[in-house]
Amino acid sequence: MSVAEPSPGVAGEATAGRLPGRVRMWRPPWELDLRDVLAPHRRGSRDPACRFERDGSVWRTSHTPDGPGTLRVGWAGDAVEAEAWGPGAEWLLDGVPELLGAADEPDGFVARHDVVRDQALKRPGLRIGRTRRVFEALVPAVMEQKVLGQEAWRAWAYLLRRFGQPAPGAPHLRVPPPPEVWIRIPSWEWHRSGLEAVRARTIIGAARVARRLEEDPGEARLRSLPGIGVWTAAEVRQRAVGDPDAVSVGDYHLPGLVGWALAGRKVDDAGMLELLEPYAGHRYRVTRLLESSGMHPPRRGPRLPVRDYRSF
Repeated sequence: MSVAEPSPGVAGEATAGRLPGRVRMWRPPWELDLRDVLAPHRRGSRDPACRFERDGSVWRTSHTPDGPGTLRVGWAGDAVEAEAWGPGAEWLLDGVPELLGAADEPDGFVARHDVVRDQALKRPGLRIGRTRRVFEALVPAVMEQKVLGQEAWRAWAYLLRRFGQPAPGAPHLRVPPPPEVWIRIPSWEWHRSGLEAVRARTIIGAARVARRLEEDPGEARLRSLPGIGVWTAAEVRQRAVGDPDAVSVGDYHLPGLVGWALAGRKVDDAGMLELLEPYAGHRYRVTRLLESSGMHPPRRGPRLPVRDYRSF
């Protein structure tokens, strides 16, 4: 990435009155859709750690190995302009190419179904990026276990606003707390967030070994932790290490989507894995493509209610 002068920024709440940060420019050697690549890292539209702006730019915060940092990426002509603030600024800027998919290798991917081929043509800018922060991907993944997204995102937002620090360069955002802070969160705050004790204990247990997780984010290491199964391990690996083959087995909606799109029928996890077998090495990539196919099975029965553990 090349170094540029500090950017004056763009208009809007996220940039009004802020001081310029450190800036680098990067020209991706392929077609790139910033929002599509970064979408998996946003936990709902009110995520305090990730915001999509109307001008197409994306803000992310992280507690990096060098400390808290804020990153904004957007287009400046044919180049990605990356601007960062805080002690973690250089670490975030160094990681921009990987965050946007530079380490992804889609060349071996071959579409074997018409719907997959069509979606690949419609979304040529999709890459599988990686944040390089395992524990930060694990916390919201645990919150999303066996609940509706709205429940998990509500807890994530509450705890970041209570225990995350204002983001450098963007004080309206919050930096996810480091592991030692998650360990110290009182039980009543977990309850107020809407998160029950089981998931809270899983997060605290992972926080105690967070350094080892960063060193070894393999599936076996992740699944050795109490409360971390195949679904959670896949969700973490998709985001933290950019694993294009990590399938979210156990997901409530995914087997139905894959089965309906690829075979015209609803299937279970075993059936989903069988249908995805020809795409070994790129199974997560295929599920990302199918998300926008519109080929979802018809809904039968009422939607699941959003629960609120705070009233229990």
